[in-house]
Parts: sequence; structure tokens; C-alpha cells
Amino acid sequence: MDKVTVGQDYVKSLLKPRDPKAYKNSFGHALLYAGSLGMAGAAVLSARGCLRSGIGLLTVCSPSYNNDILQISVPEAMTIASDDLYANTDLSRYNAVGAGPGLGQGDSQTAILEKLLKNSSRPMVLDADALNIIARSKYLLEYVPVGSVFTPHPGELQRLTGAAADRDDLILKAKELATENGITVVVKGAPTVTIAPDGKMYVNTTGNPGMATGGSGDVLTGMVLALLAQGYESEQAALIAVYIHGLAGDIAARRLSMTAMTSADIADSLPQAWLQMTETL
Repeated sequence: MDKVTVGQDYVKSLLKPRDPKAYKNSFGHALLYAGSLGMAGAAVLSARGCLRSGIGLLTVCSPSYNNDILQISVPEAMTIASDDLYANTDLSRYNAVGAGPGLGQGDSQTAILEKLLKNSSRPMVLDADALNIIARSKYLLEYVPVGSVFTPHPGELQRLTGAAADRDDLILKAKELATENGITVVVKGAPTVTIAPDGKMYVNTTGNPGMATGGSGDVLTGMVLALLAQGYESEQAALIAVYIHGLAGDIAARRLSMTAMTSADIADSLPQAWLQMTETL
């Protein structure tokens, strides 16, 4: 399978300099639907990934019992209760929508995700339980906006596409998923492979085994969401986020070791990673 290797120069060529006359609305308003009972941390980690990737405004939708956790952990983000979002799914104020981290797969989550899919006119980033819900209710695939980004780990991907014999087979299944639905699919792993809607495949060159820890993918989802909200095309948003996410993981590993680092350390290392990538822009 022909693949493009994604390195620092390639990613730098995709990055846009920030307008010195800009204000917060210039960099988009994102909605993140994430978190459930016992999984507020996933929403926090994803929000931190988004906030550390240039977003102008972020609203996190989660059950009301997670509100205090979110307001304390990510004070820069606004919040909305999931029941309120279900009652009024007006997405016109948002430049991009993300869903899935720590979400759960109950009837209420399925109902809200379906409303988000049906009401979103712009690409979405879907991860974790959002993908598990779609895998269980395949009819939802027809409502996924063209240009959306899926960020599955191998298990989530196989729930969508069927069991794979090996990683090469998994990549081929992901390619079919991408081309048949007009989406970008990020196949997380070693190495992470991003597949564009036209079937073109990109192999990432950053990251390390220390990133194989709970919450790492949640940070990535938030990063993709931030870039989509800022106007990047879905393919570009995925490639940039995957590379810089891996770079932050490499920075964290050098500082803390692959054994001791956590997903929060990846989020904490994003400023240094972005500085390394943007200091010449």
C-alpha cells in the first residue's frame, strides 16, 4: 500500500499563522459532547487538548453532575448540560462539533448523538463511544457529515468494519470506510495511519509506547476539534493533530519516561510541541 510519510516539514507547510488582529471569535467556537458518570476525566482531557490547540471558544456538553468537575478542571471552557442540548440542538453557533470521549452508549447518549449528526452541517470529529454507538446502529452512518473525522483505536475500528486478520487488513478496511463515506479515518496505533476521503494514506512519524495509556486518544480528539473549528480541512486537521499529539508525547517521554507519563502529561506538553512547530511561522 502506497503511503505518504508525514514529518515536521510537511506539517509545518499546513499550518496557518495566527492573524495579529484576531480576537477569540476568529478562531472558532467548538462543541464537545463527552463524559458520563465516572468518565468526567475523558471530557476534561479532550477539552484540554482542544484548549491547547488554538480554539477561540469551547463549550463542553456533559451530564449536569459533571459540571463542577469541568468548571474547576477547565475553567476556560463553557458548559451545557446534555439534557439541555437534547431539548435544543441548535448548532448554528458552533464551527465544529466533536463527540465520544467517555460518553457511554445508553439510549440517551444515542438519542443526542443522532440529533447532533442530523443537525450538523459541518464536519464532526467522532471518537470512542460515538463510534461504538454508530457501530451498533449502522443507520447513523448515513447522517455523518461529509468530511468528518473518525479517530478509532483498532478495537473501535473493527466494530465498525468487521474483524481484521492483521494490521494491514485493518488499514484496508479503514480505507474502505473512508472512501465509501467521504470521511477521514485516523487509525491509531504504531504508527498511526491517517486515511483521507480519497483513499490517500499518511503515516505519522511521532509518538512512542508511553502514549498507550488511557485518555491519550481523548486529548487527540480535542485537538482535531480545535483545528476543524479554526477552518482547517478535515484531512489537514487530522494530520496536524496526530503529528503534534505524538510530538507532545515524545516531549513528555523525555521529561518523565515512557513508563511514568500519563495522558495529562501529553496535554501539558502541547505548548512546547506547538512552540517547536510554530516558532518560524
